[in-house]
Amino acid sequence: MAISYDEVEVGTELPAQSFPVTRDTLVRYAGASGDFNPIHWNEKFAREVGLPDVIAHGMFTMAEAIRVVTDWVGDPAAVVEYGVRFTRPVPVPNDGVGAVVEVSAKVAKKLEDGKVQVDLLATTGGQKVLGISRAVVRLA
Repeated sequence: MAISYDEVEVGTELPAQSFPVTRDTLVRYAGASGDFNPIHWNEKFAREVGLPDVIAHGMFTMAEAIRVVTDWVGDPAAVVEYGVRFTRPVPVPNDGVGAVVEVSAKVAKKLEDGKVQVDLLATTGGQKVLGISRAVVRLA
């Protein structure tokens, strides 16, 4: 069912979601994206360059976050703009559990032509990992 522009108000909260990230997830994403940078799979290398552990790909984190919006609106093509600032890495320990990226979002502005601005908040371990994370979505 399509979300109606007329039924959405500023402050409308989208259903929050949690996205688990394991080392297996990172290997699969590296294969799909072609991004085999060792900071995403080699713990020794990641620590040598000053990271706390292997970290999730920034673009992976960005893609997981927008799922909150696309699941809400029901159509990925409804997202007409999306941008983030990468503010903190998502460390993914090799402990069989990994990390969890928590994402919430709300309608921040109603724009013209049936569009809304949705602001997203993505955190891991209580720390914000994406800054200025915004999407513009065209509603029905």
